[in-house]
Amino acid sequence: MSKPSADKITVISDHNHGLEQAYTNILTDIGEDTKREGLVDTPKRAAKAIRYLTGGYEQSLDDVINGAVFSSDNDNMVLVKNIEFFSQCEHHMLPFLGYCHVAYYPNGKVLGLSKLARIVDMYARRLQIQENLSKQIADAINDILKPRGVAVQMTAIHMCMMMRGVEKHSSETTTSALVGEFKSSEAARQEFLQQIGPHNKPIFG
Repeated sequence: MSKPSADKITVISDHNHGLEQAYTNILTDIGEDTKREGLVDTPKRAAKAIRYLTGGYEQSLDDVINGAVFSSDNDNMVLVKNIEFFSQCEHHMLPFLGYCHVAYYPNGKVLGLSKLARIVDMYARRLQIQENLSKQIADAINDILKPRGVAVQMTAIHMCMMMRGVEKHSSETTTSALVGEFKSSEAARQEFLQQIGPHNKPIFG
């Protein structure tokens, strides 16, 4: 496996330096002492963490798929459910997290199963709102495979509703995106809903 170029390493280092300074400024502005023992390395750790949590900006669909599209005669629904995801809302940069169910009807091609989860992760690791995240995942799968239909359902808890604002600790948000037969056919939607089953799995648990 090839190593990152020196230029790439320099760019990443420079970006992290800016992030570290930004976190130092935040800590100072909220009244913290950035030189005390527990905070000395916090800007560096926080910069590394936010770089990872927003790593989707540095990925493309081609990177994620890596050629894992295969011919197939199967025309029955393919479903991967209970894909855990973590994202950050674009309004407050607070986490939202939950489960994602992804299904499609093949049209001569199928995608490596792990790639569905990787697509979810790529878009989730960008500043988001859940409504757009569902659609981005569905549109990506539709663009790659040109299937007969795609369905995505996501259920999540939002820290911006739990830690601040209305502070509703038991609320969950469910969004969906439907393409092709899943949008036009009631039977297709019912098959998807029956397969994913009722939502009774706690997000924390």
